[in-house]
Formats: sequence, C-alpha cells, structure tokens
Amino acid sequence: MRLSNLADYAVVTMSAAARHCGGGRTSAGELAAETGLPGPTVAKVVSKLTAAGLLRSVRGAHGGLQLARPAAAITLADIVEAVEGPIALAACIDGECAVDHDCRVRPHWPLVNETLRGALAGVPLTRLAQDYRAETAQ
Repeated sequence: MRLSNLADYAVVTMSAAARHCGGGRTSAGELAAETGLPGPTVAKVVSKLTAAGLLRSVRGAHGGLQLARPAAAITLADIVEAVEGPIALAACIDGECAVDHDCRVRPHWPLVNETLRGALAGVPLTRLAQDYRAETAQ
C-alpha cells in the first residue's frame, strides 16, 4: 500500500501547521514555504483539510489557518481520509469486484481495513509534528 502524493502532501502540510500550535495562525503561502511544496498544491490540500474539519480558516487582520482541534486529537487516519476517503485496501468493499459472486476473502476485508485504520489512528499529529532531526541528535 502506498499513499497518493496528495495524501503525503496533506500529512506534510498538517505537520507544519501543527508546529504553529497554541492558537498560532499561518497561511497557505507560509506552509508552502516551510514545506517546500508548490503553493497551488498546498492550497488544494488546505481546501480538502478545511472541508474535512481538520483546519480552520480565520478571516480578518489577524486571520489565517489554524488547526480546527488540538493536534493530539488529529490522527494520521484523519488526514489520510480527508484526502483519500475511507481507508480500504481492496476495491471490492465499494462493489468494484469482478469475482464478487464467488469471493471467499471479501468477508474478511472489513477486519483488515479496520485494523489498518486503527494503526493509522494510533499516530497522533503531535508525533508527526515533532522534529525528527532533534530527536535523533540526542
């Protein structure tokens, strides 16, 4: 399994936004500069993350983007689902299977998908926002 580029960029963008915690606001332009991602890509990701309720846009002189809830309450699963939709390894869950009528594995996919989602839900944004270089230098 591999995340799409857009899901990867969403994780990178949310990690950067989380480093502005404590009510700090940032902009899509600042996030693009911090992450090295193209501005239009960050704008697209921010739009999806805002629609999913993970980011909040505040208008006004002191406006900008901020996390919609505490970083500890946002998980990797939340971010991936905001961009990709429900986490599922097999397309047959959505009825896109050519051998659906005779498949003995299909009943097991919900457990597999639930387990995968649980693993991703176990990774909080606070962990993703940590500076890995600082951790490994210690």
